[in-house]
Amino acid sequence: MEGALKLASLVIGATAINLPLGFLRSAHERFTFGWFFYVHISIPLIIYLRVKAAFSWQVVPLTLGGALVGQFLGGVLRRRRDFHG
Repeated sequence: MEGALKLASLVIGATAINLPLGFLRSAHERFTFGWFFYVHISIPLIIYLRVKAAFSWQVVPLTLGGALVGQFLGGVLRRRRDFHG
């Protein structure tokens, strides 16, 4: 049970880290330096957290999924804010 809680915390953390980065990323044109920067800057931190939590590479798809969800939700928040003023 403790391992599942640590894993859930890691995935939620990956999502939370990427939420503001997705918000910032969506202000840049696709495939520019700023866009790539905001997409990839969280990777070393997520790897560090995964290693410190003693998880193997097998949980990478879950943390990657959490990061993608955070990027997506951050972009949605930016578009919603820009649309509603």
